[in-house]
Amino acid sequence: MTQIEDKPAGLAAPFVKTLVSVLRADDSYGVWESKPDAEILADFIVTKEQRRQIPIIGDPDPDVMARVEKFYVAVGLDIERATGRMASPMMKMSHEGFGRVILSVGRLVVISKSLRDIHRFGFENFDKLAEAGEKLVDEAKKWIDAYPAAADV
Repeated sequence: MTQIEDKPAGLAAPFVKTLVSVLRADDSYGVWESKPDAEILADFIVTKEQRRQIPIIGDPDPDVMARVEKFYVAVGLDIERATGRMASPMMKMSHEGFGRVILSVGRLVVISKSLRDIHRFGFENFDKLAEAGEKLVDEAKKWIDAYPAAADV
């Protein structure tokens, strides 16, 4: 786990707030209720040094797979918030850590991304986490704006 900053700036980003709400929604017993957002998101922060120490041989950790899925669920929720249209993520991963994620709105695929080296999934800091999520949301909004008829089906 990464050393947590006192008040990281990236925690205020709308995407990061959505991701926190997705993670807190899975806390059915209230274990994380009193934990700060930075602590809940700590596993999403992977420094370059930590990344180098993670072996890529073998099956990805199920916790990492769950984090990847939660990240794209949050992207889908932010797409819905920004456009008023429901975005559905679909992810298919091999046991080796390779796969694909797509997000669709209506009949329109707004995000199609190959996933590689999932063992090392994470971001350098909270700002990079926010930037990555917001970039995907902005990309999806451009596709929806370009093809609204397909998105509305």
